[in-house]
Amino acid sequence: MAGRVADHGAVRGSGQHGPHDLAAGNTGQRPGVSRTHELLADLVGMDTTSLTSNLTIVAYIERLFDAHDIPHSRVLSPDGTQANLLARVGPDVAGGVVLSGHLDCVPVTGQPWSRDPFTLTEDDGRFYGRGTSDMKGFIASALAALPRMAAAPLDRPVLFVLTYDEEIGTVGAPSAVQGLLAGYPRPSAVIIGEPSSMEVVTAHKGVRAFRVVVDGLDGHSSQPQRAANAIAALTRLATFIDDLADEHRTAAADPRFDPPYTTFNLATIEGGQAINIVPRHAELTFEYRAVPADDSTAIRDAVEAVAREQVLPRLRRETGVGDLRIESLATARAMAAETDGAAEALARSLTGYDGPGRTVPFGTDGGHFQAAGLSTVVTGPGSIEQAHTPDEWIEIDQLAACDVFIGRVIDHLSASTEDPGGG
Repeated sequence: MAGRVADHGAVRGSGQHGPHDLAAGNTGQRPGVSRTHELLADLVGMDTTSLTSNLTIVAYIERLFDAHDIPHSRVLSPDGTQANLLARVGPDVAGGVVLSGHLDCVPVTGQPWSRDPFTLTEDDGRFYGRGTSDMKGFIASALAALPRMAAAPLDRPVLFVLTYDEEIGTVGAPSAVQGLLAGYPRPSAVIIGEPSSMEVVTAHKGVRAFRVVVDGLDGHSSQPQRAANAIAALTRLATFIDDLADEHRTAAADPRFDPPYTTFNLATIEGGQAINIVPRHAELTFEYRAVPADDSTAIRDAVEAVAREQVLPRLRRETGVGDLRIESLATARAMAAETDGAAEALARSLTGYDGPGRTVPFGTDGGHFQAAGLSTVVTGPGSIEQAHTPDEWIEIDQLAACDVFIGRVIDHLSASTEDPGGG
């Protein structure tokens, strides 16, 4: 059955669509309720919090593809509990357009929601629910256009790339991009549908997150020379990271961003047992968000060098005991503005956006596509200001604008015109 609209304005997704419900002309759609609206209700109704299995929503979308005989494939996570989902609508030729989004959402735990986060609710021109803005709205709009895509005389394909665990560091994107390049025709442009108010975002910062774990040797606080203080070692490294932050702030590498430099955050620190015990164990988490002009790997290498060459020898100085390791928690590649980029030209022509290419401080899967040589921009409905918040919402007018945009993508690929970016 299709999503149903309750009298109080909530839209509940059943998540139980079968192929016979989804073929063009037989959607079971309620009068006055758009197909995007219905699909968004179903998508919001599925809890796809990062690190939990997303195979239910993947199977749901696969049934949508199957209803129109659209070929698709999965790229599984190493443990098999998550999957990227790829599909091709139209001919198996180069020069198509990728519509990409992530299927996961951030948790609702601990947030003061005033309504059920997993029931789509309409109120005063907005849809409320987890993922409405970030970024199930875009995915619903793209999937709602499947009947039109399947019926269109496409000269070049629409390619879907839907990823897992973007919210914890674009985890699924690298294997998704590999799957795209290995099994599908090379596209001319990639559209990442993250919330941008349907404006064209041409660049964003990268994100790297780490955990530092220090193990020393505990002992009585009156005998520090017989111990190895893990907190002391950790704070030395934290001070170096904080000094790096000052250096990059002074450099101000890219005025297009706010702030115009690579930022650092010392996020959490834990350790110690009691005031009279030299602490044996301590942990620190930190991140940095690098502008595209900065070498993100070089920053990591600098931290690791100080840890190895200065902090660890000092930790072991008295007893010869101590260990320090730095674990990567998340990596999101930066996305740089392209010169005469095909994706930017396409997004501008189809949205009518004529302002300057926007930059944003948050990360997306886009940097992974761009690193593979694919022209990429971010253009999608909603605002990042509503993402991750309690009572997350998206304006219905934004979804309508996205529906129009997706329709223009279909028309563009159906026209026998030269591909603006080349194959």
